[in-house]
Amino acid sequence: MPVASQSPTKAVTIERFIVEQERLLPHATGDLSDILYDIALAAKMISSKVRRAGLSDILGAAGNENVQGEMQQKLDVIANEIMVQALEAGGRLCAMASEEEAEIIPIPPSFRTGKYVVVFDPLDGSSNIDVNVPVGTIFSVLAKRQSAPHGELGDFLQPGHQQVAAGYVIYGSSTMLVYTTGQGAHGFTLDPSIGEFLLSHPHIRTPSAGKFLSVNDSYEALWSEPVKSLMRRYRGLEGGHKAKNVRYVGSLVADFHRNLLAGGVFCYPPNAKSPKGKLRLLYEGNPMAFIVEQAGGAAIDGERRLLSIEPTELHQRAPLYIGSRDDVALAAEVLGMTGALA
Repeated sequence: MPVASQSPTKAVTIERFIVEQERLLPHATGDLSDILYDIALAAKMISSKVRRAGLSDILGAAGNENVQGEMQQKLDVIANEIMVQALEAGGRLCAMASEEEAEIIPIPPSFRTGKYVVVFDPLDGSSNIDVNVPVGTIFSVLAKRQSAPHGELGDFLQPGHQQVAAGYVIYGSSTMLVYTTGQGAHGFTLDPSIGEFLLSHPHIRTPSAGKFLSVNDSYEALWSEPVKSLMRRYRGLEGGHKAKNVRYVGSLVADFHRNLLAGGVFCYPPNAKSPKGKLRLLYEGNPMAFIVEQAGGAAIDGERRLLSIEPTELHQRAPLYIGSRDDVALAAEVLGMTGALA
């Protein structure tokens, strides 16, 4: 599929870029573009809250647990409300789902419904908020496939390869939004002086092999022997592989973003306490897998390509090995995966 050429030296806003990409698709209605605009607006609002967090008494726990059994942070709740309010009134969605809420989020009766659903993690890595580590927002857009006018569970339980768009926002030293609609992965950096996301990373390509390994070593004693062997290879202790540098923030968006640009692999293997892994398939795994494949990388759960998994639950978890293609291929080999990466 053709992709509009953009010069990184020109000030190209995300709105202009999305419009130019839409023009390449003769049957486009503009609905998906409008959803992406709404998400970009929500990202600006969340970015403002994150930057003021230390001055506005919105750090720390909110005193409630989310559906995952995790203590909600104050900014979690705020970011979730911002995403819902930015998306519900546009008339382009039939429902939403949030990593913070147990059930599908319906579109209020006063608003029109549309032909898409959006799932999102409003503030990934929020446990790091109090120590000023980068956090992010992750989102995925799927086309409605059930006949009912309002969204149903079946509209959300689609394999990742059915996504029509996915992306993330990282709130770090700068705020950056990366998204794909299946026409490559593109990054935009927020210029706070004008309040616009500007194209800064067109056509992102991740290195085929990277120098970084992102993994939580505290679970090593609970890993299977194949996983332990894989980690030894990444560290250059087995198989004659060059040792990788271990970089683990504990915020998926932050670790993934670094590895996407610089090359590397993020791993969250299953362990004896969490045999299904920890990360959520719909809210975290699938969106990141769509992006990394569009950038030339790969993502698996240790047994199959991540985007091929047929979800059965809204908050389903899955192990994750994601990043540079050669590094993920090594994981597939050591873990005995038989299917193709993509």
